[in-house]
Amino acid sequence: MFKELQMEIASEIASIAPAVDKIVAEIRSSSCLPGKEQDIELALFEALANAVIHGNRKQPAKRVNISCRYVRERRDCVSIVIRDEGAGFDPAAVPDPTRPENLDAEHGRGILMMRAFMDEVRFEKGGTEVHMIKNCDPAD
Repeated sequence: MFKELQMEIASEIASIAPAVDKIVAEIRSSSCLPGKEQDIELALFEALANAVIHGNRKQPAKRVNISCRYVRERRDCVSIVIRDEGAGFDPAAVPDPTRPENLDAEHGRGILMMRAFMDEVRFEKGGTEVHMIKNCDPAD
């Protein structure tokens, strides 16, 4: 079972899918989130896209760091932290994509999707870090 995985990718769109594939493969092979791997996959893709596109502005010299680990505490979970080298942002200032005036927008649903697919999502260090947690089902 995987315990921890550290990765660093360039701020290029082409770097996102291979990183997501590798992390999801580790989670899938560990069987710590049976049936929930696709939730992780979608949220992770959105978080990495935000870090690459909005955080680092697709500047290949800037890196995105990914830390993924299986945590055994009060309940088992998978914890993922994505760090970019951008200027950060205020999550409260991001327009609500569910408001009528934003429904036709081509962008702006990433945070909503992360929150929909993960059990916890929080932004730290001025918005340059996103922390996501997916809880595992307790053993029967």
